[in-house]
Amino acid sequence: MTTFTELSRRLGQVSDLGAAAGLLSWEQETFMPPEAARVRGLQLATLAGLSHELFTAPETGALLDGVQPEGDTQAAVVRVAQRDYAKATRLPTAFVEERTRAQNEAHHAWVHARAHSDFASFAPYLERMMDLARRQADLRGFEDHPYDALIDDYEPGMRVAQVKAVFADLRDRTLPLLERIRAAGDAADYSVLTRAFPAGAQKAFAWRVAGEAFGLTGDFARQDESAHPFQSNFSRSDIRITTRVEDYWPACLFGTWHETGHAMYERGVHERWERTPVSAGASLGVHESQSRMFENLLARSLPFWQRYFPQLQEAAPQVTAGLDAAGLYHAVNRVQPSLIRVEADEVTYNFHVMLRFELELALLEGSLSVRDLPEAWNAKMQAYLGLTPPDDAAGVLQDIHWSAGLIGYFPTYTLGNLLSVQLLEAARQDADIAAGIDRAEYGPLRAWLVEQVHQHGRSLTPAELTVQATGRPLSADPYVAYLTRKYGEIYSLS
Repeated sequence: MTTFTELSRRLGQVSDLGAAAGLLSWEQETFMPPEAARVRGLQLATLAGLSHELFTAPETGALLDGVQPEGDTQAAVVRVAQRDYAKATRLPTAFVEERTRAQNEAHHAWVHARAHSDFASFAPYLERMMDLARRQADLRGFEDHPYDALIDDYEPGMRVAQVKAVFADLRDRTLPLLERIRAAGDAADYSVLTRAFPAGAQKAFAWRVAGEAFGLTGDFARQDESAHPFQSNFSRSDIRITTRVEDYWPACLFGTWHETGHAMYERGVHERWERTPVSAGASLGVHESQSRMFENLLARSLPFWQRYFPQLQEAAPQVTAGLDAAGLYHAVNRVQPSLIRVEADEVTYNFHVMLRFELELALLEGSLSVRDLPEAWNAKMQAYLGLTPPDDAAGVLQDIHWSAGLIGYFPTYTLGNLLSVQLLEAARQDADIAAGIDRAEYGPLRAWLVEQVHQHGRSLTPAELTVQATGRPLSADPYVAYLTRKYGEIYSLS
């Protein structure tokens, strides 16, 4: 009879290969010299192939079939591993290696195309990524729509029909709010958001607050710069986040705190899951609930700036001149349709996600060709936000996801927005947590999040975790109420 120790050894080896590939990917985004790109792609493909072969080998299947788990921890590891095995064995190793090489090539093509605002040079690579996505969906199998087979990698159990329904409901209820805000007018001076804030001072302030407010420290984490901010971790004791520095300094600060939410989720996964398939977030939607909570519900709140405004004054007196905490709070919550998703305000952000979801769905179905994507992108930007990008870099090329083959990823951002408010409302039922949030002291909240969300890793499905933590399934109601209340106050809506 198979022992759990035998299974754990093999799963640990698969985990180690994944961590090694992740480290190479992180270094590629931060410090790798450009000329190394071709060989790095081959290295990543080799590691992906080795990991896939080891995990999908008949011996792994025999171990999973023969093991008799003891206790809840072992049972959860076996359950998650069996689900992953069933999905992974449908993909040939040659396909996994081909996809990894294609992702690496597409990524570097995207970096060049974005720098030169040249979509045409990236188009052949995107066509290949979409072809690989269709092939992956066919290999995995699906009942209703090929997108279902893709989104399941990021949000297990979610289906395209559910996403469409959620987005339609959210769109119908937030567009009127946006129209009311725009009609109210706003005479505030927002030049503060682009006042001179030295790059080093931006990063230092953001990192210091990430530690003081949210618990991210150099003992287990580090921060670097990249073209597109992201978080990677190779164990719960080795977590990396990146940011980017711009004249629009909120991009660095809030980008850092967004990635801090991701980092603290991975840090909070219980150590008993280390080097198993359970040692990760329940889904990307749940992950986004943490990053968006830290970035928006906490770091864009008035109590946060009442607490940290003096530190900002010390770090950047030229930014805060003539302002107080309330004035800065108003500024960083400005509602204004914008071109760049990662800089979008809370009210308009989800329209950026809906746009991408609709476009990648059309690309996957074949109703939209890659060569027509920039025009379709600009048309949807105009329809949703009344803006037309001046070039491809500020439009269709702004996100890294399609170059990385992450088809099905975008809806998780909005799902995370909804869950962030639902979780925070549940946490505030505890009077001590609520009082702490109102003072921008987040220790009690972080402890609640570890207990209710983080520690479980992938042992619970997103749906199970949501009900267990909040007492009900995911709903847009708390999020819409939150937006209406917060921005009704800021913009004095009747």
